[in-house]
Amino acid sequence: MDFVTGSCEAKDMEFSDLMQAEDNSIVKTHGMVYSIKNMGDFGFLTLRKRDGLVQCVFNKEESNFALEDLGVEMSINVEGKLKKDERAPGGFEIHLLNAEVLTKPKEAPAINLSKRKLGMSLETNIAQRPITLRNNRERAIFKIQEGVIRGFREYFSKNGFTEINTPKIVASGAEGGANIFKLDYFGKKAYLAQSPQFYKQMLVGVYEKVFEISHVFRAEKHNTTRHLNEYIGIDMEMGFIDSFVDLMEVETGALKYTMELLKREYAREIKILNVPIPEIDTIPTVKFKDAKEMIAKEYNRKIKDPYDLEPEEEQLISKLFAEKYNSEFVFVTHYPVKKRPFYAMDDPENDKFTLSFDLLFRGMEITTGGQRIHDYDTQVAKMQSKGLNAEDFESYLMIHKHGMPPHGGWGIGLERLCMKLLDETNVRVATMFPRDMSRLEP
Repeated sequence: MDFVTGSCEAKDMEFSDLMQAEDNSIVKTHGMVYSIKNMGDFGFLTLRKRDGLVQCVFNKEESNFALEDLGVEMSINVEGKLKKDERAPGGFEIHLLNAEVLTKPKEAPAINLSKRKLGMSLETNIAQRPITLRNNRERAIFKIQEGVIRGFREYFSKNGFTEINTPKIVASGAEGGANIFKLDYFGKKAYLAQSPQFYKQMLVGVYEKVFEISHVFRAEKHNTTRHLNEYIGIDMEMGFIDSFVDLMEVETGALKYTMELLKREYAREIKILNVPIPEIDTIPTVKFKDAKEMIAKEYNRKIKDPYDLEPEEEQLISKLFAEKYNSEFVFVTHYPVKKRPFYAMDDPENDKFTLSFDLLFRGMEITTGGQRIHDYDTQVAKMQSKGLNAEDFESYLMIHKHGMPPHGGWGIGLERLCMKLLDETNVRVATMFPRDMSRLEP
């Protein structure tokens, strides 16, 4: 009788093992052939491993195989003598003794994946993403994205938050409006979730502090560089807050933690992408109305929309606060009631505004958040003021009817945050497999 033990020990050496191996030691590893440079009796072969690129040296006198028998995107096992060399990726190279071909591609990619930049249009890149993601720079983008997710998850877990998973097929929209995907759910009307808003509020009554990192769907008929129809939301909600400032404190702490994690453990990818990771000490705040007036005065610009920020205004606010306060982030608070959803709490000092905020980063809104209404009668009245029927939200209103603490939360669009972090201009660059109005594949 054979038994499976659950042992997942590596069968050969990974990148970190190779970095620590002794000079002139015999090593074994595996990978995909990333590039080959054949100069006859001598040559170079680069292996693509999960953690980085490994440079290998072929020498006809020492290597027990023919370099011409290998090709790009073959998966192979190799054995060789490790040599320390600061010029090589990782500070070492492998002088090959043996190579074993595990699989061969039916045909070599038409793209030179080993180029530093692929040099193609974004549309072509996305259409061929199953292959273009193998490029070292493209891989680095989504390793950084992994680091961002990891940073937020670790921060939340260290600070008493419970991770939740909420339905993505729902009976009603969290925010209303036309930007909601409709489904036929066994003859009933259903929708793809615009947000986990209702559920994360419900679960504040259970766990007090919750977070979710998951997919969000918006049927927005936008074809812009900042919008997607499916994206990953980093959402949190917490109870027993003193004010919505508590929520901004948590976000500032999470961003600080995440940026430090990136600098500490994703230095290789940061170097490949050559991007500056922001330094965060404190983040300034400014009221919506004041921000509008400040940039109107500073840049001699007429206020066109008194209820929302235009993209150009977001850019100018960021520019102003970067110059005056040396901050790449700025919280804009107290948005008008007209532009906030029915669960946003009104400002008791001025009921035309809400206890809500957006976070701008390098000229773009990446977060929306604020304090929620926790009183049943107040919530029903707010729904009615916005033309909504409270009976349509019966399950959501259970939490208000049966008691909720003062609470609030926020949500970040992961891809938009990563786009600005990488200093890119199109959110699709930071989206592994984008979904927009014209794209369902790959």
